[in-house]
Amino acid sequence: MTTASMTTARLKRLSLGAIPLIACLLGASQAGSAEARNWRINPARTSVGFVVDGIGWPRTKGRFHDFDGKISINFDNPAASRVSFKVAAKSVDVGSPSFNDYLRTDAFFDVAQYPTITFTSTKVEKLDGSHARVTGELTIRGITRPLTIDVALDKPADKANAQIGFRATGVIKRLAFNMSAGFPAISNDVDLIVTTEAQAQ
Repeated sequence: MTTASMTTARLKRLSLGAIPLIACLLGASQAGSAEARNWRINPARTSVGFVVDGIGWPRTKGRFHDFDGKISINFDNPAASRVSFKVAAKSVDVGSPSFNDYLRTDAFFDVAQYPTITFTSTKVEKLDGSHARVTGELTIRGITRPLTIDVALDKPADKANAQIGFRATGVIKRLAFNMSAGFPAISNDVDLIVTTEAQAQ
């Protein structure tokens, strides 16, 4: 398998990773105002990363540098919360300029035709005081698939706080987005790991 194939899987994971961040915030609700409160992801304190396994290769890590997200949290009714997130596909970074460029071609992300990766929540479930599960729709290369993210709060959210912190994790199936390069030597599963802080608007 080529290193480029591994890189593709990672890139995919990154995009997904950015999306989970917002989902986290939504699920982190506690008692508070009956009205929804708006939050925005702080890029300076956010890491959208991914990891992919390959036969005969060490685990590969990557990330996206350009992303933005908005969150609306209803503290009385978490299910009414909403999350939206977008990532610039061309900002993918696996530590090699040449592989980054290859991942941007139509062999992988095809950034010329599909410059943006998006995630929009469809369901938010509060599991307990510090954990939530967010389900939504992830779109990559013009293909939309469901994605579920598990969120763990690092900093609590309530109406008195100006910021919230969380860690979001999930698994993306790259084949579902027509990213089959290197399979099965390169895993179909892409692990996403997102850590972030969001500020109240």
